[in-house]
Amino acid sequence: MKFAQLGPVGAEIPVLVTDGASYDLRAVTSQIDGHFLESGIPEVQRLLDAGELPELVGASEMRVGAPIARPSALVCVGMNYAAHAAESGSAPPEHMVIFNKLPNTLAGPNDAVVVPKGSEKTDWEVELGVVIGKRASYIESVAAAADYIGGFVLVNDLSERAWQIDISGGQWGKGKSAPGFSPTGPWLVTPDEVDAQNVRLQSWVNGEARQDSSTSDMIFSIAHIVHELSQYMVLEPGDLVLTGTPEGVALSGRFPYLSAGDVVELSIEGLGAQRQEFVAYEEGR
Repeated sequence: MKFAQLGPVGAEIPVLVTDGASYDLRAVTSQIDGHFLESGIPEVQRLLDAGELPELVGASEMRVGAPIARPSALVCVGMNYAAHAAESGSAPPEHMVIFNKLPNTLAGPNDAVVVPKGSEKTDWEVELGVVIGKRASYIESVAAAADYIGGFVLVNDLSERAWQIDISGGQWGKGKSAPGFSPTGPWLVTPDEVDAQNVRLQSWVNGEARQDSSTSDMIFSIAHIVHELSQYMVLEPGDLVLTGTPEGVALSGRFPYLSAGDVVELSIEGLGAQRQEFVAYEEGR
């Protein structure tokens, strides 16, 4: 299944997306969140099979929001592609590099992004996001981790590299949590519909290709990531885990950083596409 949230910021409507229609899910849930992922999907299937889900009128004209409501945690894996580690000046990590972003960085996949005040090194990163489907703590094995995954999403893990690296103090959080720095969606796709460990990731800036890789090139697999994280923290239903980005970002030195007027496009096979225009910061915005 594919789920989305459509409408104005703060008033999005949860929908089921099919090839032919978008179905209003407000009779089942007020939002696509952890509670829905734990228990609501069978009811959606029942209503769909019975022809009892209403189509959402005008869905194609609505703003596309992030396909999950604000998670309790947004956990990220850094340098999870060997070529990206190399372009960052690092060897492939022996152990997972973990950092957090604030959940309030979530934005719609096509929302405009404000270049942060004072930023000179805003960077793009196409990433596969894993949405946790049930509470995960001390998962017994890597093989069992799949049972805890509720779905997959496309995310742009935007970063301000000077703040992340030059003035970080050893942690990356300063460069990761500016407003709108996690455009997500358009869809949350359930695991039965996508071979998430073998899909193509791409990004473009102003129509020029930047990243082009496959999730099969990850150093730490999706299942490994979810399993290992559960040994150190509790992942709640609806939490979002970002699995790293491939080579081809501005940090490599091969491309300029983003500035107002630039357009970033991203796609992952089976998970849809994004397009963000970058705009200048204005006081009081």
